[in-house]
Amino acid sequence: MRLTLIPHPDTAGPDIAVEAEALHRAPGRLDLAFSVTGDIAALRLPPPGPLVRADELWRHSCFEAFVRPGGDAGYFELNVAPSRAWAAYRFTDYRMDMAVADDVPAPAIEVSQSADSYRLSASVDLSVALGLLADLPWRLGLSAVIEEESGRQSLWALAHRPGKPDFHHAHCFAAALAAAKPA
Repeated sequence: MRLTLIPHPDTAGPDIAVEAEALHRAPGRLDLAFSVTGDIAALRLPPPGPLVRADELWRHSCFEAFVRPGGDAGYFELNVAPSRAWAAYRFTDYRMDMAVADDVPAPAIEVSQSADSYRLSASVDLSVALGLLADLPWRLGLSAVIEEESGRQSLWALAHRPGKPDFHHAHCFAAALAAAKPA
C-alpha cells in the first residue's frame, strides 16, 4: 500500500513530497519504505552508520510507524533514522505506560539517495512482541520528522488531528493493513 504523508500546517517545510509504503506480508512482519522527493540538498539526512538502538530519534530526521493490532488500545511505535539508529516502544493506550519494546529485534534498514530523492526501507519482525495479535489486521500510523539544514523541522503524517502535532493521536492511525496470510 503506497500512501502520501502530508505536512502539519504549523510545520510546513521545504519543497519536498513524502510517501510511504507498508506491507504486512507475514504474521508479525512489517515492511516499510519512506520516500522523500524534491530539494534533498536542503535536508539534514546523515549518512547511514551502524545499526544501533537509540532514544529521542524524533529530535532529528526520522521515520515512524505506529502499529495498533486488531481493536486493541495498546500500540507499538517504531522509529528508524537515516543514520540507521532505531527504537521500538510499546504503549498500553494513548501515550500511556511507555516502555522500551525489548522483544522487538533490530530491523533491517537500507538507505539510498540521489540528488532529488531519498529512500529508507525497513523491515521488522513484531511477532514475538505482538504474540497472538501478530496475525490480526492492524491500524497503522506512518509519519516523518524532516529536519532541514537550518535545523527547522517539518512534521509529516497520513493525517493530523486538529491543533498541535501529535503522531500518537487516533487521527494519525489512518491506514488499515489486512491480516497477513500464514506462510
